[in-house]
Amino acid sequence: MPALDPNDVRFFSGQSHPELAAGITEYLSIPLEQTSFVKYKNDNLYIQLGASVRGRAVYIIQTLSPPVSDHLLELLMMMDIARGAGAREIHAIIPHYSYARSDKKDAPRISITARLVADLLVTAGATHIMTMTLHSPQVHGFFSVPTDPLTARPLFVKHFISQQLNPTETIVVAPDMGRATSAARFASRLGLPFAAADKRRISDDQVLIGSMISKQIEGFRKAIVYDDEIATGNTLLSLSKILIDCGVHEIAPVCTHGVFVDEALKRLQAIPQITQIITTDSVPIPIEKRVSKLEILTVAPLFGDAIWRNYSHQSIGDLFTFSEDTE
Repeated sequence: MPALDPNDVRFFSGQSHPELAAGITEYLSIPLEQTSFVKYKNDNLYIQLGASVRGRAVYIIQTLSPPVSDHLLELLMMMDIARGAGAREIHAIIPHYSYARSDKKDAPRISITARLVADLLVTAGATHIMTMTLHSPQVHGFFSVPTDPLTARPLFVKHFISQQLNPTETIVVAPDMGRATSAARFASRLGLPFAAADKRRISDDQVLIGSMISKQIEGFRKAIVYDDEIATGNTLLSLSKILIDCGVHEIAPVCTHGVFVDEALKRLQAIPQITQIITTDSVPIPIEKRVSKLEILTVAPLFGDAIWRNYSHQSIGDLFTFSEDTE
């Protein structure tokens, strides 16, 4: 892979996930420039980019992990700085676009925050946005600049294909209808059958799953639960109970964004039938929160490859969430 011109590009990282930023720049053989962050006593944030960006393509890597609003403000400020300093292009690399869950107006007097944040990114100076596995397809349409929604599906396929799963005893399960299409693509790549649960969210920490999933999983011993994000883990806990009651002996949750708030990982670890928990490093998971069943796959090469292709004017369509041809 030809190298990017180090005199033509600048890479910076916010404070949300410097390890992933380092992985991406290492893959591209490009230095990660220094950035100065200071929080004043009045809670105001001061940021200074540590290298000239004038006339260059600037890449700012910042995942929207907790504290999400703080990290979002950092990203907006860094892009505004780059724009004011004469950057030719500003690429916002956002592995986890967390506000994507607020994608519709389903109650009076609420904000469609996914669209609001998309507008803020453009206002701050973004000329291109790269992210991964948006919560719903319509969020892609909220952006008014070119936006690339990548997928981690190749990583998950590679992980499971080596296990030589038997399609007569293993099934891929989507936890709700919103993830059905994505889960079906994943199942197809593995040559496995597919089922989708009927979920209704009551609150942030309470869900109801219908009984119709029971008939779809009769006779299967193993289930791979394929989701975009696991936060509290309540959906997975409710679904696991149904799967176990129906005779499933092994459950492998898979998600792109492992947010795992509070005691989510410990609660999942405590279920004997959950044999492995597979996620990516799109969101940083502190060492002290990790459990023995957790396996983290890095997305740095996927973002690195997409950035290189974009820079060299090559197609990246096969890396998109909705691609049927992802290898």
